[in-house]
Amino acid sequence: RSHRALFERDFDGSGFAWIDWQDAAQSILAWTRHAADGSMVVCVTSLTPVVRHDYRIGVPVAGTYRELLNTDAALYGGSDVGNCGMLNTDDVSSHDHAASLAMTLPPLATLILEPYKP
Repeated sequence: RSHRALFERDFDGSGFAWIDWQDAAQSILAWTRHAADGSMVVCVTSLTPVVRHDYRIGVPVAGTYRELLNTDAALYGGSDVGNCGMLNTDDVSSHDHAASLAMTLPPLATLILEPYKP
């Protein structure tokens, strides 16, 4: 409930934007969710039982991202593959964005990331 981008604007097109819906070869989807206050989260889902290392997606905001959710965490009975909770963007353009994240994508899991503001 504390992350408005996850539920606000559910019925408004401005609350959602695809990052990548075309990676059929690896069965991965990536998108952003947006709240009215300008906050956003990045969601990435892997639909295969394969760990993807250095998987790159473009993101609309450069900086540090914090994992809000990793459905592969041991807490949920998963294999605990992840990114140690934080990721930093690179100045590498991808998916029509100037900044991107290179992440470890767990198998059969969803990551939800938010720009980190200490």
